[in-house]
Amino acid sequence: MPLIIPGNSQASTGYTIDQSIRFNDDDSAYMHRTPSSASNRDKWTWSGWIKRGNISANLQMFSAPLGSSSGYMSIQYGSADQFMLYQWNGSGYDFDVRTTQVFRDPSAWYHYVVVYDSGNDISSERVKLYVNGQRITDLTGASSSPAYPSQNTDSYLNNTVQHSIGYYTRPPSSGGQYFDGYMTEMVFIDGQALDPSSFGEYNDSNIWIPKDVSGLTFGTNGFHIDGRDSSDLGDDESGNGNDFTTSGLGTHDQVSDSPSNNFCVLNPISIPNYGGNFNRGVAETNLAAYNAGGAETYAIGTMPFSSGKWYWEFYTTSYPAGNGIVYGITEQDYWEQNGTTSHSYIGKRAGLSERHTTSAYSYWAYNTTSISASGLTPFQQGVVVGTAVDMSTNTITFTTNGSAYASKDFDDFSYAFGSNAQFPVWRLIAATTLNVNFGQDSTFNGQVTAGGNSDANGVGNFKYSVPSGYLALCTKNLGS
Repeated sequence: MPLIIPGNSQASTGYTIDQSIRFNDDDSAYMHRTPSSASNRDKWTWSGWIKRGNISANLQMFSAPLGSSSGYMSIQYGSADQFMLYQWNGSGYDFDVRTTQVFRDPSAWYHYVVVYDSGNDISSERVKLYVNGQRITDLTGASSSPAYPSQNTDSYLNNTVQHSIGYYTRPPSSGGQYFDGYMTEMVFIDGQALDPSSFGEYNDSNIWIPKDVSGLTFGTNGFHIDGRDSSDLGDDESGNGNDFTTSGLGTHDQVSDSPSNNFCVLNPISIPNYGGNFNRGVAETNLAAYNAGGAETYAIGTMPFSSGKWYWEFYTTSYPAGNGIVYGITEQDYWEQNGTTSHSYIGKRAGLSERHTTSAYSYWAYNTTSISASGLTPFQQGVVVGTAVDMSTNTITFTTNGSAYASKDFDDFSYAFGSNAQFPVWRLIAATTLNVNFGQDSTFNGQVTAGGNSDANGVGNFKYSVPSGYLALCTKNLGS
């Protein structure tokens, strides 16, 4: 399958997407629309660019219920991380087609296409699933084999019932499941069975990238939702006026992360195996690190770097007195080893280890050593901390609310980063929540006003000014 993390290089069309919509399941975020009239329920095409948040969860992309009964149709990730289309009539499946392949990469954008054509004479052609331009033919279902619809089976889509993006319910008033992650370029074509070439194309690097869809014929209930207007995220760009009403979404949920420029997030599936001593703590579309209490938790970024100058921010959302955090960078190779020695996690890292108010302390942490960071007063809750890493000088500089806080040349400790790939890292020692911004959202999920500051390449949205020459962690800057 072609690469799924697009970078700088675009196709000859030059078409790019500058934003996506963040659907945070903790906010019960979704969109909905009820068509005023039914249209073609036997032939349609759905296309969407998706970057998932939660892993191993039922994540809904697009759905519609049967009506007042318990039936529903859904395009979604299943709990086993497969991509699927199915329709449940209340007592059994009208159709159920799932990939055997799973999609668990939280760092990647995927493009999905579903074609429903129940009038086709060939049963296996009545449902077609595509990922990144390629048709998936290794399929299964709830009963170990795909269940294709009987000929001319009506889908629940294009009926006069609530259609939901990022949510499913049966019926709409009975509660349901939400999506967690990012979506953009959500296109629905009413009455046509199109292949992925209508929505994407390969660039010179064999990367599947978006294509301008404005020239398509969308049909009566067709739509094109891309979130380009932050004050009207459900605005239909197809020309049909089939706008979606939003719920649990705000202007801050328009973020810079997109298939044309993929940003670093926190990794919800990576943790070193140190004898089960520590837990992973990642939530909120992979932009929050948290510890709910108990065992220490960790969060690392999805994009390593081995050279250059990089900048990111985090906000101390919940940071009670006496709690501690460690923040900075950690070496990729060391992190990915499966060690079993208790506390061996402290090796191959560089940054600050701090606790405020109760038994306060502040230490420079490097390799397996900590040394007092004299003169620092540890910050508390409600602070934006900027992190600037210069790989060429082995220096990390921190700011708090845009003002100088601390800086250290780790050559002072004879600890060089060298060319070893590094991840951003956080360790939370007690019940604490930090929201992180790698340049996609300077409001930290709506908690502060946006900053609107970009990096040296004009990329990203940071709360405070980016130090001269430093860059956001994203594919445009990494060149991947």
